[in-house]
Amino acid sequence: MNYEGQICRGPMERASFMLPVEVGCAYNRCKFCTLFKHLKFRELSMDQIEEELKRVSRINGNPKTVFLGDGNAFGLSTETLLKIGEKIHFYFPGCQSIHMDATVTDISRKSDTELHQLYDAGVRHLYLGIESGLDDVLAFMNKDHTLEQAYYEIDRMKAAGLVFDAHFMTGIAGKGRGIENAEHTAEFFNRTQPYRMINFSMFLHERAPLYQEIRKGRFHPADERENLTEERRLLELLKPWEHEAIYDGFHDMIEFRVRGVLPRDREEMIAKLDDRIAKEMPGLLAYVG
Repeated sequence: MNYEGQICRGPMERASFMLPVEVGCAYNRCKFCTLFKHLKFRELSMDQIEEELKRVSRINGNPKTVFLGDGNAFGLSTETLLKIGEKIHFYFPGCQSIHMDATVTDISRKSDTELHQLYDAGVRHLYLGIESGLDDVLAFMNKDHTLEQAYYEIDRMKAAGLVFDAHFMTGIAGKGRGIENAEHTAEFFNRTQPYRMINFSMFLHERAPLYQEIRKGRFHPADERENLTEERRLLELLKPWEHEAIYDGFHDMIEFRVRGVLPRDREEMIAKLDDRIAKEMPGLLAYVG
């Protein structure tokens, strides 16, 4: 299958087989995102999806994990997702788990019965773009949920057996609000306890709608030193949960990355951040233009 657009999936899915089921993102209104702005959203036909499954099966492909792309595959109808799941298990009998990105609103559109049906069909990990623990930030960034809605829908998906994984962004609250955002985001995660956390620290291109907010003076970006300090405070505040959690944090502007398993690697990650913070000069903004 010819893949359209930029591949977007968490680093924990690097060993999964990525099966495109749509082009672009059905929501596509987040101010900070440029991944899908150049694409016209459309669902791929079941024939296209099946042809890709056949192609991989013919070369003896039988992955244990399949990741459905692109932007928010969980937004597809339950009927469509169940059909895709049936075909995956037919062509890949060794498949044990189906993962994909989702929005809080995607979950809200599915009943408890549908969530259980999807679990029975092999759907497991859902990656939600939580982004921030502050409601005013979520509203400004055009996210499709409030924190209370996120709490409610995450409780529903977990009750059905689905696993909550989180995307979030240090720097998203803007200059001077890093510690505040870290504390509220940590509070959110301590309550919801994701199994995987991916921090795509704020990195903007001039094509992002948020870039225009910067030019108009409506958003003041934090520098990378503040983003690093925010990440450190977040890791410091995350409590031991019922399970270990994989953490992966990216700072693309300075090519810095911190990752590990919480709580086991917390002190090592904080020490790495302390070392980088000590070297980082204030003023390097995490955007280009």
